Parts: sequence; C-alpha cells; structure tokens
Amino acid sequence: MKKKIGFIGIGTIAKAIIEGLLKSKHILSSNIWIYDHKLNINKELSTKYNINYSESDKYLIQEIDILFLTTKPNIILKVLQNIAENVNKEKIIVSVAAGITINKIESVIGSDNKIVRVMPNIASLVCEGMTSITPNKSLNKTEINLIVSIFESIGKTVIINENLIHSVIGISSSAPAYVFMFIEAMADSAVLSGMTYPEAYKLAAQALKGSAQMLLEIKKHPGELKNMVCSPGGTTIEAIKILEEKKFRSAIIEAVQQCIKKSKKLS
Repeated sequence: MKKKIGFIGIGTIAKAIIEGLLKSKHILSSNIWIYDHKLNINKELSTKYNINYSESDKYLIQEIDILFLTTKPNIILKVLQNIAENVNKEKIIVSVAAGITINKIESVIGSDNKIVRVMPNIASLVCEGMTSITPNKSLNKTEINLIVSIFESIGKTVIINENLIHSVIGISSSAPAYVFMFIEAMADSAVLSGMTYPEAYKLAAQALKGSAQMLLEIKKHPGELKNMVCSPGGTTIEAIKILEEKKFRSAIIEAVQQCIKKSKKLS
C-alpha cells in the first residue's frame, strides 16, 4: 500500500496494529507516522520500528492520508478539535475509540469528512486479529476496501452497522482477555498435577487455537463439535458436567453482557 498512515496516541492497540502491518509487509515503515504527547514514546518507537514521528498532531495530519485515532476515548474529541482545521475531505479518519460514535466525531470535524469506526483486538499483533469496520456515508467503495485491506493484512474483518459495535467489543475486542484467563486457569490445573508451565501453556493455547480453527472451517454448531469430543461415560463429559454445575456458560454470558453494558454507558 502506497498511502501514508499516521497514529495519534500510541498505546497497546496502536502498537499491535503497527507491528502487525510491518510483519505483514502491507506497508513500508517509511509510510508510517506516529505522534504521542509523551515525546519519549515517539522517539523510542521511531527507532524500534524505523518509522517517522511528528513533533505535533497538527503536523502529522498534514503528512498522512489515513489517520488512526488511537488515543484514550475520554480525550479523542479534544484531539479532533485541535486538528480539525487541518482535516480535509480527502483524508480518512479511522477511530479505534470505544464509546465514541461517528455522530460525535462528525459533530467536531463535519459529516462530509470520511470517518470509519473500527474495533480491532490485540491479536492484530500476530496478524490474527478480528476487526469490525463501520464507515460513514462519505466513503466510497474503493476507500472502504482500502480500510478492509489494511485490517485483513493483520487478521479478519467484518463490516457492521454501528449499533452492533457494543456486541463486537463484548465478544471480540475484549475476548482475548477472557481467553488468556481461561488458558491460565487450565495451565494452573495442569501444573497442580505435575506439569511445567511452559508445557501447560503450549498445550492449552494450541488446543484453543485448533478448536477455533475447526469451528471456522468445518462450520458446524459449537454444541455439535463439543459432542464429537465427549465419549459416553468418558473423561470429557465428566469435565463438562463440572463446568455446567459451576455455571460456566452463565458466567460467560453475564461477563460479556456487562462488557456490552459498559460500552453503551461510555457512549
């Protein structure tokens, strides 16, 4: 990709996207610009990734074609106000901020500007991310495909209506945290039985990765795939029994619903 892209606000997700893009070789490092109010971060990452850094957000927006707003949600509108006069209709503004609607962004820079809300997850770091993409009406099909291509270089994408973003946050953006917690718990159990942590993490992580791949490729109902593993009177169904008794599913449903609720509150 020959377009120049820039990031304002360099946190975990920004780093994951940048590293993922560089690993995928979808964009040259010379076409990536960054700016963070913590100036030491700019210089540190510029050296680490061989990318450009700007001394100000206003200068950065003049240098790039696509801007990723990866600041904390509570300051994103202030950032937009600061650069609004430098945003023109040719630039694409990509917001990664949970809780900040397209309408809120349009209220600052205008509805005739090209705005996209995206919800990636941290797995973008290893080019296995999942990103929802929601463009406003100012983008044409070619521009939407361009944004899709960026995120498909670091994982999978889905174009959704904005009213579904809260659910995306609950089951995709935040999901790696649940999965890491699940793997940690399984590993602790294995270590209790005498296994080392490195062995346990490898076994548990690959089991989850393979199971997810089965679901994506075989495309059977998860319950049907679960039944394929459970032999009559066997070890797996015994484990399933305990999970059901401990309300495993209910806990997950409640946790995701609370995540969705919090996302809506932020909006």
